[in-house]
Amino acid sequence: MSTPFASAAPYYARYRPPYPREFHALLTDRFVLDGSQTVLDLGSGPGTLGLPLAPLADHVYAVDPEPAMLAEGARLAEERGLTNLSWLRGDDAAVTRLCLPRIDLCVIGRAFHRMDRARLLTDLDGVLAPRGGLAVVASLHRPGAPRPAWPAVVEEVRARFLGTARAEGDGQEDQEDCEDREDWAEVGDLLAKSPFSRVETHQWDRTVRRTVDEVVGLQLSLASSGPAVLGDRTAAFETELRRALLAHDPGGTYVRTLRTGAAVATRPRR
Repeated sequence: MSTPFASAAPYYARYRPPYPREFHALLTDRFVLDGSQTVLDLGSGPGTLGLPLAPLADHVYAVDPEPAMLAEGARLAEERGLTNLSWLRGDDAAVTRLCLPRIDLCVIGRAFHRMDRARLLTDLDGVLAPRGGLAVVASLHRPGAPRPAWPAVVEEVRARFLGTARAEGDGQEDQEDCEDREDWAEVGDLLAKSPFSRVETHQWDRTVRRTVDEVVGLQLSLASSGPAVLGDRTAAFETELRRALLAHDPGGTYVRTLRTGAAVATRPRR
């Protein structure tokens, strides 16, 4: 059965922003990634986390419930000449049934909030190597930071095509406002109470500049506003959003500062 993520997958692969280099540098240092480790990218989508880790690992297992996302990831891996990834259909409930080898590092992005997190952390205790661990990464709010004006233009067009509830709800899953402060604090608490109770957290800010096409493509990458939801209004949505953005700023460049948070968790030292 097709899901809204199926139609969004090509846009997700092309327009979702990569995670900051500092995050991959942290993992390289923290888990001594030297090409000999096995990595699990859980809730992988098209490999936004797993693909950049592949050159640093022996093998990456990318697991996602949506076949279209896995197909996009496999396509990107082929384009980049990466042959050490396996694309497996599954979700957090299937971790213990996938017959994976011992995993040195599990990475989880935005999908973590949709998982049965307490059960997953217990299951990972039987999957991760003794010195292994996991890293959860998400985009965070920036309390008190000034907000640029152009996102309000996007929200107004979304509301006209999707209705206010959908525009203001799932529409914030664009890796910019996808976690609130309470959710992120809850992630740290969950990890601290899990078998991986040795937790360290990090945050990074970066400035992202997008073109009109990139802003439109980002909206089509969302399950809440992908082609499956917009249907025969997709082309009209694209046209209207481009028109509104260029009317707001004819320069065609839209700047935003993004904050990324990472929680790295390992078992306590014995």
